[in-house]
Amino acid sequence: MDLGIAGKWALVCAGSKGLGKGCAQALAGEGAHVVITARGVDALEATAAALRQANPQITVRTVAGDIATPEGRAAALAACPQVDILVNNAGGPPPGDFRDWGREQWLAALEANMLTPIELIKATVDGMAERGFGRIVNITSSAVKAPIDILGLSNGARSGLTGFVAGLARQKRLASRNVTINNLLPGLFGTDRLKSTMAAAAQKNGQTLEQAIAARTGPIPAQRLGTADEFGAVCAFLCSQHAAYLTGQNILLDGGNYPGAM
Repeated sequence: MDLGIAGKWALVCAGSKGLGKGCAQALAGEGAHVVITARGVDALEATAAALRQANPQITVRTVAGDIATPEGRAAALAACPQVDILVNNAGGPPPGDFRDWGREQWLAALEANMLTPIELIKATVDGMAERGFGRIVNITSSAVKAPIDILGLSNGARSGLTGFVAGLARQKRLASRNVTINNLLPGLFGTDRLKSTMAAAAQKNGQTLEQAIAARTGPIPAQRLGTADEFGAVCAFLCSQHAAYLTGQNILLDGGNYPGAM
């Protein structure tokens, strides 16, 4: 299926590793030019080189910096001639007990996982509407649908973004101009970050990594971790010409783990 986004410009935040990289790969594979951001220069440039080698017909640009800062956002936006596709992504805040979090921790979570996506949407959405095409995908978390008690910072910040998007996506001046805004909610995916966390937990509990993964995936109907390629493919479809009638939605990718009907 031709997704109809060849030649479009995509800004993919935190696109050097994990789910962001999966999205960048899928969009580049469809012929979209991509600007990827990340804080780590080495991984960023390695991903860019791989994208260029796999897709020599497209332009790939990199911006090293923290997208959660005004300077990082300004640099990312300046590198993209026009933002037709925006993939908002940032690492989630740490787990813990809410009694241990102060104002500083809450503000950091809100800045990275709610306010930064909103600022990037604010900077790009009107231009999308003027051109008659725009796709915004926010990578949030399955915890938006089924909150996890130790992820209070993430639950709060990402749910705030979800509520904001629910209203904005339904503005007629955007939806009628072929601009869609949706959220992708990942469950457990086999990213380097997750495997590193599982490895540490396995060592603490006297398990192998394989045993730790089996314990986490046992309750999942799919009986496995998701892959970044699978995640990227769904993201690319949401960014396609074919998804023009899909907006304001929360798309859950969790291998069937969420038990609810809606």
